[in-house]
Amino acid sequence: MAKARSQFVCQNCGASYPKWVGKCDNCGEWNTLVEQATQASGNSAVARGAHSGKVLQPQAMRSISAEDSIVRMSTAIADLDVVLGGGILPGGVVLLAGQPGIGKSTLLLQVASNIAASQPVLYASGEESASQVKLRATRLGADAGDDLAFIASTSADDIAATIRSGKYKLVIIDSIQTLSLDEITSAPGTFSQITNSSNVIIRAAKESGAAVILVGHVTKEGSIAGPKVLEHLVDVVLQFEGDRYGGFKVVRAVKNRFGSTSEAAIFEMKETGLVVVENPSAALLAERQNADGSVVLATLEGNRPILVEIQALVNSTNFGYPKRTASGFDLNRLNLLIAVLEKRTKLNLSDKDVYINVVGGLKLQDPAADLAVAMAIASAAAGRRLDDGLVVFGEVGLGGEIRSAQLADKRIAEAQKLGFTKAIAPHTTANGSAKSFIKGVRDLRQALIDYLKDES
Repeated sequence: MAKARSQFVCQNCGASYPKWVGKCDNCGEWNTLVEQATQASGNSAVARGAHSGKVLQPQAMRSISAEDSIVRMSTAIADLDVVLGGGILPGGVVLLAGQPGIGKSTLLLQVASNIAASQPVLYASGEESASQVKLRATRLGADAGDDLAFIASTSADDIAATIRSGKYKLVIIDSIQTLSLDEITSAPGTFSQITNSSNVIIRAAKESGAAVILVGHVTKEGSIAGPKVLEHLVDVVLQFEGDRYGGFKVVRAVKNRFGSTSEAAIFEMKETGLVVVENPSAALLAERQNADGSVVLATLEGNRPILVEIQALVNSTNFGYPKRTASGFDLNRLNLLIAVLEKRTKLNLSDKDVYINVVGGLKLQDPAADLAVAMAIASAAAGRRLDDGLVVFGEVGLGGEIRSAQLADKRIAEAQKLGFTKAIAPHTTANGSAKSFIKGVRDLRQALIDYLKDES
């Protein structure tokens, strides 16, 4: 009998090694190698595959009937339905990933309760016991329906068999990293277990027509834990972002085979669960004080316009190397904007500590936030402020030029709705009906000279 062979697989990038090493040469991570048994020889499998199989009978593309009659399941949360492309599609597989404690289980239990009002739903937990989930369900008011069933299991084989039974229209699995197959000897959460368990679950979902939502863990860098192939296997990948200790939480689609990836749903955690924020702009600006270093940015979360306050603090450094800190904004982008400010406007920040904060816990990914961040830094450094009623948006180039922003009309409409009177924006936007509202600027220097005012 052939001796069983094993290899060591990195749990961060998937690279394999014949023996254990402390550091993965592929991704540079330490202590991520786990021993796994190798599968049967690949050469014998290839030899069998070369002479097996059957000829498939293809059909003409025009003869395939479109399944327009499929009715999506509504989550009863309108904004989440928009992110999903209109609701949960039967037979579709959704992966929801986010930081621990941000509210993934809370959101999915609310969704399960809403759908269970009309269709049978199964909630499978590999992390919590029945009594733990029951406590959360009682707090959320999600334990009243008879069609919401619960199982506590880490067996992917058993859960897949339950899905294939056809009793449930929606199955929620919390989480995919806790599942394991009996045939695989490696521990739950390893690359082989995640890949094969998800394959078994997805195959069962497609066969039975049941929709499946998988909860995914994330690494310390924020990416989904496990192999990248997991994101390719599922139909929809949702990212749950925000600060778990407070502030707004955003659900956005990173991948969506059934809809757009430019939508976002904004939630706030209450005692009764996650609640959709109807007017996030008003909530974010409710406690704002117009002082130096404070700028209102007209940004976008997906296709949804939001006004958010950007705060900057500039202090003389006490050390030889100035400190740059950003909360909710990319630090590399902040360093770039500081370099542009120093070169194009002659503002000296080489001996200054610069701190940037995006109010409300939002994480900005909008290139049009550049101008607001740069003006907030200049405002704090000079001790000058912007006039009341001004909003700012625009992308800053390396030459100091202000470039156009997407969906400017939506940004302007949101600002006008909240009572703002002017917008500092790229000069290319100042045309048509928005010409009287927008104060167009061509470069960063012009924006600072024209619109920063003395405190007095």
